[in-house]
Amino acid sequence: MEISTAAKTLLEHKCRNIWTIAPAATVYQAIQMMSEKNIGALPVVDGTRLVGMISERDYMSKVALHGKSSRETPVSDIMTRDIVTVGPDQTVSSCLEIITEHHIRHLPVLDGEQLLGIISIGDLVKWIIETQRMTIQQLNAYISGGYSA
Repeated sequence: MEISTAAKTLLEHKCRNIWTIAPAATVYQAIQMMSEKNIGALPVVDGTRLVGMISERDYMSKVALHGKSSRETPVSDIMTRDIVTVGPDQTVSSCLEIITEHHIRHLPVLDGEQLLGIISIGDLVKWIIETQRMTIQQLNAYISGGYSA
């Protein structure tokens, strides 16, 4: 485990399920799915093509605060269309930089047009913490003479 690890490796350590929603689905259906799956965002997929992302933040800022009905508003009306994505070989470090630079919390990983999964800021932080924990263990073992490479 290290910061130069590729996004595809991080995805291999996550749940394999990728939940998506169609652009014509209602916002209510999207927030219901997010609640059931305990996730903060959903890729919006038209057929097999990623066309947007919808997040809890989109719901709050574009539906709830504007008095719209989540049961009548289609996902396509409020989804984020300009999606920042990464490829499977992008490093954890560069994913962190991208999330920070673009002020986003969810990063779709695409292999060409195929959606491989979503990396969240929580996934990245968890990976970094685990990497640091392992490095500390190795350094402690080395210092105490119990390390073998």
